[in-house]
Amino acid sequence: MEGRVLQKSTLVLWTSLVEQLEVNVRTQAKILRKRRGTLCLLGSLSCYSPGKASWPGGRRSCHLSIEGGFPNLSRTQSNTHTHTSLSQKPSPMALLLCSLFIVFFVVAGDAVHPDPIIKTYIFRVDGQSKPSIFPTHYHWYTSEFTESTTILHVYDTVFRGFSASLTSSQASVLGTHPSVLAVFEDRRRELHTTRSPQFVGLRNQRGLWSESDYGSDVIVGVFDTGIWPERRSFSDLNLGPVPKRWKGVCQTGVRFTSRNCNRKIIGARFFSKGHEAAGGMGGGIGFGGAINDTVEFRSPRDADGHGTHTASTAAGRYVFKASMSGYAAGIAKGVAPKARLAVYKVCWRGAGCFDSDILAAFDAAVNDGVDVISISIGGGDGISSPYYLDPIAIGAYGAVSRGVFVSSSAGNDGPNGMSVTNLAPWLTTVGAGTIDRNFPAEVILGDGRKLAGVSLYSGPAISGKKYPLIYPGKSGILSASLCMDNALDPNLVRGKIVICDRGSSPRVAKGLVVKKAGGVGMILSNGVSNGEGLVGDAHLIPACSVGSDEGDVIKAYAATGRASATINFKGTVLGIKPAPVVASFSGRGPNGMNPEILKPDLIAPGVNILAAWTDAVGPTGLDSDDRKTEFNILSGTSMSCPHVSGAAALLKSAHPDWSPAAIKSAIMTTASTVNKQLQPMTDESTGNATTPYDFGAGHLNLDLAMDPGLVYDLTNEDYVSFLCAIGYGPKTIQVITRSPAVCPMRHKPVPENLNYPSIAALFSTGKKGGLTKTFVRRVRNVGDVNSVYTVKVEAPKGVTVVVRPGKLVFSDKIRELSYYVTVKVDRSNLVMGISGAIFGSVSWVDGKHVVRSPLVVTQLDAL
Repeated sequence: MEGRVLQKSTLVLWTSLVEQLEVNVRTQAKILRKRRGTLCLLGSLSCYSPGKASWPGGRRSCHLSIEGGFPNLSRTQSNTHTHTSLSQKPSPMALLLCSLFIVFFVVAGDAVHPDPIIKTYIFRVDGQSKPSIFPTHYHWYTSEFTESTTILHVYDTVFRGFSASLTSSQASVLGTHPSVLAVFEDRRRELHTTRSPQFVGLRNQRGLWSESDYGSDVIVGVFDTGIWPERRSFSDLNLGPVPKRWKGVCQTGVRFTSRNCNRKIIGARFFSKGHEAAGGMGGGIGFGGAINDTVEFRSPRDADGHGTHTASTAAGRYVFKASMSGYAAGIAKGVAPKARLAVYKVCWRGAGCFDSDILAAFDAAVNDGVDVISISIGGGDGISSPYYLDPIAIGAYGAVSRGVFVSSSAGNDGPNGMSVTNLAPWLTTVGAGTIDRNFPAEVILGDGRKLAGVSLYSGPAISGKKYPLIYPGKSGILSASLCMDNALDPNLVRGKIVICDRGSSPRVAKGLVVKKAGGVGMILSNGVSNGEGLVGDAHLIPACSVGSDEGDVIKAYAATGRASATINFKGTVLGIKPAPVVASFSGRGPNGMNPEILKPDLIAPGVNILAAWTDAVGPTGLDSDDRKTEFNILSGTSMSCPHVSGAAALLKSAHPDWSPAAIKSAIMTTASTVNKQLQPMTDESTGNATTPYDFGAGHLNLDLAMDPGLVYDLTNEDYVSFLCAIGYGPKTIQVITRSPAVCPMRHKPVPENLNYPSIAALFSTGKKGGLTKTFVRRVRNVGDVNSVYTVKVEAPKGVTVVVRPGKLVFSDKIRELSYYVTVKVDRSNLVMGISGAIFGSVSWVDGKHVVRSPLVVTQLDAL
């Protein structure tokens, strides 16, 4: 009779039948789970195959009833559950017939409901809940969660879990498994695309280069597009043996053998499963798919150039007679020339980088034994995910918690506010500034006026000849103003210099459109959003970029009729003033996730940076560019990030016992807030003064970072306390940290008290009158044992800042001290700046060191 408890053998037999049909049937009856994988049912038979993937067409419901000993099968479609029941113990013949009926209904159902889109999902699993019967987590995943053929990566170091290709309904089912802490869909990320070592304060035979032996034996892991190993920047001449602690491999593949690794490139891997799954399963993310062997290498070899450039920026060897077609000629070298490189190819030409592959690279790099990770990658949609849904933040936490410094790029969506990316406090987030070298070009109008621009064009010059000037945007057609493909009328353009607006397509690609239409040259004009910020490009036709103001002048002249112009290219010019300035494209604060943490952390050289390049593509990266060059000049926070990665390698070599947070503190508290002319840094896009929302703590200054005096250190417990403070629960925190957390209930921590080298005071807009907040910070003396530091406060206008105690006295017994900062504002006298905040600083001074922390005061209400 229905509701009767069935014999165990019948239950096992029926469960086996349904498992063989890959059915995931979820019970409506009460399930008493005494032990994982063992089910006791009351009321009706519900077959449960623990965690196995459901039918591709979605979850189904099957109902079995017994009438006169013969099973009467009925089957229903359900979006919420599946259910199978028997009214009595069936006979052997009934079992056989029933199985045939199930097969019939499954096949018929799949004919009506075709396979939906399959995507890649990343599953965070509580590794401690693995049953002891399984020898490895992989065995557990493939036995209880999904088929082995669907799994792409298994993560076991910085993250516990796996990624798999599934339908959304299958992912939803697995998400209900009690051991699954989080599920997130794979996302596509974007790359944040020779004098700079000296520009940040490095000098031969003295200072940090000398003290750190140029970063010797520190291992820098670069997550990027791979490497072109034959470049002189990666020579292992006179380098010692590979560090004994290194556990990585030299993964071979297309045009990459074990001989491409050496004592400089000590390891290389590539990760493509997420990329290939993204485009090869009926839709989903896009841009992925099978590796295109005509333009890519299924190996660590770099087909894009970006990875070769960032690797040599961080740790390239000395290379004499370096230049890009004569531009920036001289000696090229990375920040840490003797550091070792470990290459992790996670990005593919034209296809970006996928979270599932990046997370696998974090896992491998930490296992391999890297000391520093450089990741010039971030979200391409301008949206920052919560830390527990951000694989870069999760992977980076796993690395930092094991002593690995992680440097990341701030993104290239500036100068808009709140455009900074990679926001986790354990990441070092790097914006971009200019250096004192430029590649000027000059637009000379027919009326004699000269307007400044930049260019890396190296082909035949126009030789001063003036050509008719035209602005296609005069027609009002947007595609024509942007010089998009097939948007220009050859009858109007032929034989002329064409003004093109920046945006929507690659800058150098616009020149090809002009050339195709018969134009002889191009003037690329910034829009208002880019302002006066310029970067050099290796154009394929005579062309130069100009700022927004100059562009408006040239367009107005072109509209007069009978206008003409020529372009004069001036090569390389050194000693540009002012420098540094904050690059117009550099991602800006405030931190859109947690404004209590100032981001970016600092800026470093990121404009017109010379570094090694691939032979697979020309300097523009366009398919039609068949030029070969050993070096290329690029701009972006992708270029500034490896400067800080190299700096971290030098500091790690000089101070092997320093934690990632201590290294970050040394870099931030010694950063410079003035340019080389000792004036406040300015914004490239506007020429106005900048703030910590633009440059964080300041510009990288390695002259001082080796001996910072004091450091703000952080432990894993500090980060957990911060996550509790921002409202994450224990299970959510475990997604990031791998370990269950206990958040205090009575005395809840506040995020502003994270022991960060910067201070942000947030006040509600709703309160009136006097407002006060107090913060605590802890510093460790890493300088002279017997030191006395006195506080120096630069309070924002209308704000009172009190620091207690005002003096810190260190000795051989007292190496670490805390202090309190009280910030008081009176709303009636408070005037916020254009950025919605006002700024000051708190510094500790001992006569030798200045340990400076930026102070931000703003009014914000939490969403």
